[in-house]
Amino acid sequence: MPAPNRRVSSPQRGPARVLTRPGRPRTPAAPSGPHPLELAGLLHELSALLLSADGFTPALERLTEFTVGAVPGTLRCSVALIGEGAPVSQAGHGAAGEAVDALQYAQGTLGPGLEAARTRTLVTAPDLATDQRWPELAEAARAEGVGAVAAVPLDLPRAEVGALSLYFDEPGAPGPDRLLTAMALANQAEVLLDELRRRESLSAGATVDHAIGVIIAQRGCGVREAHDVLRDTAQRLGLDRQAVADRLVTAAARNA
Repeated sequence: MPAPNRRVSSPQRGPARVLTRPGRPRTPAAPSGPHPLELAGLLHELSALLLSADGFTPALERLTEFTVGAVPGTLRCSVALIGEGAPVSQAGHGAAGEAVDALQYAQGTLGPGLEAARTRTLVTAPDLATDQRWPELAEAARAEGVGAVAAVPLDLPRAEVGALSLYFDEPGAPGPDRLLTAMALANQAEVLLDELRRRESLSAGATVDHAIGVIIAQRGCGVREAHDVLRDTAQRLGLDRQAVADRLVTAAARNA
């Protein structure tokens, strides 16, 4: 299914023709989905919010809060991203549906969000409380008053997959308008979150380089030995290399 903010066209010879019955006037088709100007405004606002966030996790929090306000009838929006060898990056906004998210992302119970991340397809549940695909989630859905759910896959080029899940207040299909808006926001979020990951990676690399310089200055050693010192220190403290580098740079700046 093409992304809602992309246009797919095919070559045609001459103007397109609309076939109608003789003697019957043609009526224009009813518009489907949000108005293009409204959708463009939402995407612009989302871009400004995420790119100005102070870090990746705050950006996820902004994404979920913005989506709740942008898609009518949404009780809760949650986002989860899964990368190789890393814990799930997750955020959510809205109380109803929080227990459903906890079952999926904390306990690993299969549900719409994990299914969308696994299959990389849009997953909908018109009535989660009675959906036979995920009976483990039914009780939590009933207790929290969650009706329908739509989970839009997220695929970040930097080795992360996940989903943007929307919990609605009433059972029934979310409808094309709300699905189109949710998919457009998810597609835009993929690009923005990947850019934030790129910035985060550059920043982390710069901090490690700075820490290596501090070790060299303090010990009078070479670059290879400084990397070994940083690695061994991280293993001894049970921290990752980035965390140790951050502490070392902060301490060096304070002493200076």
